Amino acid sequence: MNLAEDAPHHLVVRTVPITDPGNLLSRLPQPTALAWVRHGEGIVGWGEAARITIPGGDDRFTAANHRLAELLDTAHIDDPLHIPGSGPVAFGAFGFDPKAESTLIVPAAILGRRNGQAWYTSITPRGATPETLNLLHPPLPPTITGWSDGTLTAPAWARAVAQAVTHIRAGRLGKVVLARDLYAHATEPIDARTPLGRLATRFPGCYTFAVDGLIGATPELLIRRTGHTIDSLVLAGTTARGTDPTDDRNRATQLLNSAKDREEHAYAADMVRDALTPLCTDLDIPTDPRLLTLSNVMHLASPVHGHLAEQRSALDVLAALHPTPAVCGTPTNTALDLIRELEVMDRGRYAGPVGWTDARGDGEWGIALRCAELTGNRARLFAGCGIVADSDPTAELAEAQTKFRPMQYALEG
Repeated sequence: MNLAEDAPHHLVVRTVPITDPGNLLSRLPQPTALAWVRHGEGIVGWGEAARITIPGGDDRFTAANHRLAELLDTAHIDDPLHIPGSGPVAFGAFGFDPKAESTLIVPAAILGRRNGQAWYTSITPRGATPETLNLLHPPLPPTITGWSDGTLTAPAWARAVAQAVTHIRAGRLGKVVLARDLYAHATEPIDARTPLGRLATRFPGCYTFAVDGLIGATPELLIRRTGHTIDSLVLAGTTARGTDPTDDRNRATQLLNSAKDREEHAYAADMVRDALTPLCTDLDIPTDPRLLTLSNVMHLASPVHGHLAEQRSALDVLAALHPTPAVCGTPTNTALDLIRELEVMDRGRYAGPVGWTDARGDGEWGIALRCAELTGNRARLFAGCGIVADSDPTAELAEAQTKFRPMQYALEG
């Protein structure tokens, strides 16, 4: 499919400073939402000025970069702010598997806020009328009528974990991440805005996102690119929050001292270091992970900070990073093959990169975790766990259930 079939040429882009718009997610005028928000800052979008579909393949990030550049090279851009997220922006969601199709969407309207500065961007074909900020359709809470198993039942998934442990102990690989799915059913088509608002309120430190029906709140920043500066946050190793402060402290200590979880984390941190070092003049990754505490879980976390050696866009850096051992395993190709064999499902965009990029190549991309695919009156939820030699299938099943809860809360309230 060529660009002319996906998007109109000669877009007109106009960014204007505005007064503080308040809650960004509450300003979304229709159920189909585009969003990337953390601690109340970020960008939201609606409408569709252009859609770029990227076929699967090892060069998909490069292809996405080139095709977006082709589109924006012909655009007339009036952007007096010149800050990350102003001017034309493409929201994107890439399939987890390199063979999967991916999508970039340039919205017709964008509302943003960063560091006390707010803006509105309209993006239209030349001669068209820009979108307005009016609330066209008030959001309606979803009415969930029931839940059903996804591809595998809980006992079947636990058996898949046991098989994975057997492969690991036999020396075939060091780690694999196995995911499972779960379905929610509603009486009416699910409006993305209500669950997005619930996620942003309950998990303000996560990146609440929405792209083409994929919604969620991920704690994992895959890459932030601002000029030549890059940041990432490696998460691997998880435990549920405690039932009281004493239990919480004990769980935190156990996680920090867990050989199994530290091994799982080391695989992910080492891969990010190996992938980013050739791209950077300097790169800082701590020797030991720290604790990231969310409302429902705790993770082992390693923040990453560096400076790019040459001009590379956020999509260029994604090409070097995805998939990390935090969502796939190691060695990568062996883990991918085992995932395809044992999960018996198509992950779609779960655990793939999700986020945005602008005309300057700046952007923020996370990993699509704690998420759901919305299709009409059905939501497909996902949760995954890192499996290593010491993994226990029963414990992994409990961890996966804990990871389903944010989206279950978002849908049921």
